[in-house]
Order: sequence, then structure tokens, then C-alpha cells
Amino acid sequence: MSFREKTRQRLARRALERQLQYQQRKAEHVRGREEEIIAAMKKSSRRVRELLETFQPIAPDARVIEVGSGAHGLIFYFGSTHGIGVDPLAVSYGNLFPRWQRCAQTVAAVGESLPFRSQSFDVVLCDNVVDHAESPSKIVAELTRILAPGGLMYFTVNIHHPVYAVAAGVHSSWRAVGVPYEVGPFADHTTHLTLNAAEDLFQNLPLEILSAKSNVDEARARARERPPRHVGDRLKCVFFKNALYQVIARRT
Repeated sequence: MSFREKTRQRLARRALERQLQYQQRKAEHVRGREEEIIAAMKKSSRRVRELLETFQPIAPDARVIEVGSGAHGLIFYFGSTHGIGVDPLAVSYGNLFPRWQRCAQTVAAVGESLPFRSQSFDVVLCDNVVDHAESPSKIVAELTRILAPGGLMYFTVNIHHPVYAVAAGVHSSWRAVGVPYEVGPFADHTTHLTLNAAEDLFQNLPLEILSAKSNVDEARARARERPPRHVGDRLKCVFFKNALYQVIARRT
């Protein structure tokens, strides 16, 4: 394994640790508000399902998987009788959020190496998680591998101005040589993808891209509308951050 691969592996491990710590704190805060959380989750799942069904119908018995289902994923209220959620922290999330985690079968696994047969799912979901993982490109390749011909993929990831990709690279470099100082947004992610880098994830795969879009202009506008709290907010007015890149694709 190369030095770069080892560094990315350490970053992914640290991002998982931070995510678990965050969700443990969140579990305390949401206690007693479960119905409110469930209502929001149902709304998100319904929105994505309705969006996908504008391209083709999804059968009630469709085999649906969400890779990176996390603590509050789409799969739990997607309305599938054959729904599976995959996440490295699936066991911990099942204990922290049993009310909804029990609504779908969950599997503890990483997206870069999915324990499923090729072409075994009709719908594959992956909602804004690959930039926390060891290899976004390997995950997208695995999403494609397990998707049946004619099946639908829903994919999103946050994208950022190239300046943040450079900053993330600097952060990972000093962490790799043992500097203990962490910057939260960079420690939570293994990479800050640019729009071009996100688009490149789908090159040379057996997919028909039905829709691909980003909301960069909206992200810039949001940053300008909010009163700046610190230097980071001022930077966002010039260099956009946390725009969403969304792809809907069909397996050929």
C-alpha cells in the first residue's frame, strides 16, 4: 500500500470516529423528538422516490439498497419491502436510533467492497457520503457493479470551489506526518471534491446519465445572504462551499 493510500485510509478511519461521536451526541439531543425526526426522514425519502419515479416506476418489491445509510438514511422510509442499508457504523447506529433503523435490514460494510452479487439491486441510493470515505471512485464503481441492467441510481455529494480541495490536501499532509491539529470540516472528510472531480467519478462506467446537476449558484447566494460569523463565512461568499452535485443514472 502506498503512502497516499495509507494516508487516505487513516483519514477515512478518523472521519468515521468523528461521525460516530457526533451521532452519539445527537442521539442524546433527539431523545423525545423521535416523531419529528421520523417525519423529516419520511419527507426526504418520499422526495427522492418521487424524483426517481419521474424517470421510471419503482415496483413495490424492488430490491433497493442505500450505500452509506448512516444514522438517518433514505432507506428506512423509502417504502421498499426489500430494503437494505449499508454503513460501516450500522451496528452502532442500530443501537443509537432503534426506532427507525429497524425499518430496514442493515449491514456493516464499507462502500469500496460491498458484500453483494453483481447486478443484484433494482435501485441504488448513495446520498452525500463518498467524500467521507477512503475512495469515492471505488464506491461509485461498486454502486454500478451491484445495480441490475435497467436499474436506477441516485447519487449526491457535496462539491466545493477548488480552493477547498487544495486546503484539504494541505490538511491531510500535515495530519499524515503527525501534526495533531485538526480542522473540523477537513477532519470530517477524506476529500473536498470539485465539480470536475465529482463528474469524473462517472467516467467509463456502464451507466446512462439521465440527469446531472449542481446548485453552485444557489450555494453562493446562500453564503451572501447570511451575516458572516467568521472568516470562513466571508470566504464562502467568494469561494462556494457545500454545493450539491446530483446524478440520476440507469444501468445499461
